[in-house]
Amino acid sequence: MASELRTVLVVGTGLIGTSMALALRGQGVRVLLADRDQGAMRLARELGAGEEWHVGGDRADLAVIAVPPAHVATELLALQRAGAATHYTDVASVKALPIDEARRLGCDLGAYVASHPLAGREKSGPGAARADLFLGRPWALCPTPESSPEARAAVLRLAELCGANPVEVDADDHDRAVAVVSHAPHVTASAVAARLADASEVALGLAGQGVRDVTRIAGGDPGLWLGILSGNAAPVAEVLEAVSRDLAEAASALRALAGGDGTASTDITQLLKRGVAGHGRIPGKHGGPASSYVVVQVVIGDRPGQLAKLFQVCDEVGVNVEDVRLEHAPGLPLGIAEVSVQPDAASVLTSALHERGWQVP
Repeated sequence: MASELRTVLVVGTGLIGTSMALALRGQGVRVLLADRDQGAMRLARELGAGEEWHVGGDRADLAVIAVPPAHVATELLALQRAGAATHYTDVASVKALPIDEARRLGCDLGAYVASHPLAGREKSGPGAARADLFLGRPWALCPTPESSPEARAAVLRLAELCGANPVEVDADDHDRAVAVVSHAPHVTASAVAARLADASEVALGLAGQGVRDVTRIAGGDPGLWLGILSGNAAPVAEVLEAVSRDLAEAASALRALAGGDGTASTDITQLLKRGVAGHGRIPGKHGGPASSYVVVQVVIGDRPGQLAKLFQVCDEVGVNVEDVRLEHAPGLPLGIAEVSVQPDAASVLTSALHERGWQVP
C-alpha cells in the first residue's frame, strides 16, 4: 500500500531528527520541527531542516518522535491528544520499552509503528546532521498487532524517502539484536577507552590505528547512551556477561602462558579464531556476505587536495574505491591511505600510482 508523505513533523532536532528532516527536505517533503531545546531548534532551522511547529498548528501526515527511549511514549500520547498527525513513529534505538509504555498509557497503537534507523555518528546534535546519514542503512520497523496497514505504509515510505533499507522485525528480537551489534559494543569500546584515561604518555605516544578503531565509538555522549542502555538493560547485560567470560578466560590463559604453561596458548588461539569468524559474518557494504578486498597502501601528504588527487588516479584507471582509511604518522606531515579495491584491480592501481610518482610501500 503506497503512502504519500507531504508533511512530516519531526519532534527532536538532534543528530537523527535533523538528519531525517534534511533528507526529507531533499525529497520535496514539507518538514515541521518541534523541540524543547530552542537552541537546537534554531540551529536545525538555520541548516534548512524545516520550519517550527507549535501545538495546534498544521496537521502532519506523519509525526516522527526523535527523543530518548524513556520519553517516547509520553511524547506520543501528547502528540496524539493534540491531533498533531495522522500517523506516528519513533526512532529510538530500543523498541520494546516505548511500545509497552505506550500501551500502558492508552496511546492509539493503530496509528503508531515503532521504528529504528540503524545509523549514527560519534558526534551528536543538529550540527552533526547529514542528509545522507541513512543511505543504504537498515531501518527496523516494529509494528504491533494493532498497527494499521496505513500506519505501516507511512513509516515504510519514510524509510524509503530517507534512502534506507526497511526491515520488519519483532520489537523483542530487535532489542536483542541491537544489544549484540550496537549497545554492548559501545560499552566494550568505552571500557577499553577508559584504560587510556590513566595511560602513560609513552603509551599514548605509541597509539596507532588499532586502538583508534576499537575506541572510536566511545566518544559518544554519555547521557544519551545512558538512556539507550537503560532502555535495553537486560539484553545488553547478557551480551556483556558473555564477553566478560571470554575476557576472563583469555586473562587466565595469558597468566598461565606467562607462567610457562605453553598449552594455554590453545585457548587464546580459539578466541582469536572465533573473532575472525565473527568479523567475517559482518555484511558487506551492499548487504549480504562481506566481500574480500585487497588493500593498497599509499603514502599521502597531510595537506589539502592530496586525497582528491589519489581518487583522481583511481578514476583515471577505472578502479572503484570500495573503502578507504587514513592513518596519520605522529609528528610527520604525512600518513598512509589504505585503499580497498577488488583483487583484480590492485595491480592496476599500484602500477598507475608508481607511474605517477606516488609512494606505494
